[in-house]
Amino acid sequence: MSAVAFIFIFIIIIPTKQAITLFQSPDEGWQVYTSAQAPDGKCLCTAVIPVQGTCSRDLRSHQLRQLMEKVQNISQSMEVLDLRTYRDLQYVRNTESLMKGLDSRLKVAAESQRSLNAKSFQELKEKMTELLPLLPVLDQYKADTRLIVHLKEEVRNLSGSLLAIQEEMGAYDYEELQQRVLMLEARLHACMQKLGCGKLTGVSNPITIRASGSRFGSWMTDTMTPSADSRVWYMDGYYKGRRVLEFRTLNDFVTGQNFVQHLLPHPWAGTGHVVFNGSLYYNKYQSNIAVKYHFRSRSVLVQRSLAGAGYNNTFPYSWGGFSDIDFMVDESGLWAVYTTNQNAGNIVVSRVDPQTLEVLRSWDTGYPKRSAGESFMICGTLYVTNSHLAGAKIYFAYYTNTSSYEYTDIPFHNQYSHISMLDYNPRERVLYTWNNGHQVIYNVTLFHVIKTSGEL
Repeated sequence: MSAVAFIFIFIIIIPTKQAITLFQSPDEGWQVYTSAQAPDGKCLCTAVIPVQGTCSRDLRSHQLRQLMEKVQNISQSMEVLDLRTYRDLQYVRNTESLMKGLDSRLKVAAESQRSLNAKSFQELKEKMTELLPLLPVLDQYKADTRLIVHLKEEVRNLSGSLLAIQEEMGAYDYEELQQRVLMLEARLHACMQKLGCGKLTGVSNPITIRASGSRFGSWMTDTMTPSADSRVWYMDGYYKGRRVLEFRTLNDFVTGQNFVQHLLPHPWAGTGHVVFNGSLYYNKYQSNIAVKYHFRSRSVLVQRSLAGAGYNNTFPYSWGGFSDIDFMVDESGLWAVYTTNQNAGNIVVSRVDPQTLEVLRSWDTGYPKRSAGESFMICGTLYVTNSHLAGAKIYFAYYTNTSSYEYTDIPFHNQYSHISMLDYNPRERVLYTWNNGHQVIYNVTLFHVIKTSGEL
C-alpha cells in the first residue's frame, strides 16, 4: 500500500430521510422516521407503531411518544457512528503496527548503514516522515470511541426513563427530558459534522424516486434549512420555464399530491437551479443574470449579472439545454459554475454572496465546459463528469482550497442514459439528478483527510 493511502480515513456519509407513511389507518399510520445504510451494508430503520386506545390522544402521551421517537432516531445514528468508528479505529491500529515495524527497520538500517545504499536509506526516512502525522490521530480516535460509549449510555438511560414514564405517566418532568434529548442531538450533530467533510471516492448505485416530466428538468430540496423542512421543488424543462411546484414532503412528491405552484416573474434558462435557505437561485433566460427568488414572499429579492459569463447556449455542458450557468451549494455556501470568452471556454468556479449575488472569488479550472457532462461541488471541490450519457464517470476534480486539480476515475452509473441535472445537497449528503425524465438520488462515499496537526 502506498504511503499516500495512510493519510485518509474511510467514511460513509449517510443521508437522513423524512417520515414516510407505510400503512395508513383511520387513527394513526405506521411511520418510518429514518432510514440509512450501515457500514456493513445492512439497512437500518426506525419504525414507530401507533399506540392504540383513547390514551394515545392525550397531549402528554403524544409528547412522550414524540420524545421516544427522537431517542430511537438518535440511537440508530449512534449505532451507525459506532460501527464506522470501530472500523476506522481498527484501521488506524493496523497502521500503528506498520509504523512501529518501519521504525524498527529504520533503526536497524541506521546501525548498519553498510548494508543499505544512500537511496534506500533516504526512501525509508521519507516514508517514516509521511507516517508521523498519524500518531495524534490515534489519540483522537481513542477519545472518539470513549465519547461514543458515553453517549450510548446516556441514550440507554434516557430510553429507560421514558419507558417508565409511559407506564406511570407523570413520574418525570417532560421539559427536562426534552432538554436532555436536544443536548444529545446537538452533540451527535457536532460529532457527525467533525467527520463529515472529505474527498469523494465513490458514488452509490442510483435510487429512483419518481419518473415524471420531460427529458430535461431539475428537482431539489433546500440545502440549508433544518431537517424538519422536507419540501421538494420541481422544475420541468430547461427553456423559458416559469412554473415551480413546491411539494410538502418527499412522499407527497412521489405521489404527486399536496403541492403549491410558484410562477416566477422571469423565465429560467438551463437546469442549474438551487434552493438555498428558502430562496431559489437561477439563471434568467437569454441573459447572464443571476436571480434570487424568495418563496415565502413570492418575490425577487435581488438579481445581478455575472460579468462576462456566457449564456444562451454559448458555453453549455455537453448536453446543451442552455446550461451555461449552473448554481450549486456545498458545505461552505453558494457557488456559480460557468465560463467566459476570457477563459477560453474553460469552467470558472465562483464563490457567490447569497445575499447580494456578488462574486467573492473565482477560479479558472482549465477544464473545457463543453466537454463536461455535468458538475457538482462537495467541500469546496468541483467534480466533473466526462459525459451526460451512459458510460459516464467522474473524471476531473478541482480543489478551490489549493487552486489545483487532478483527473479522477470514479464510476458513475447513468441508469437512464441522459443526465440533464446533477447537484449535491450538503444537508442530506446525497446527489440529486434528473435522468431522462426520472428523478434519481445517489449516496456518496468520502475519505476524510487527516491534517498534520492531528485535528479532524
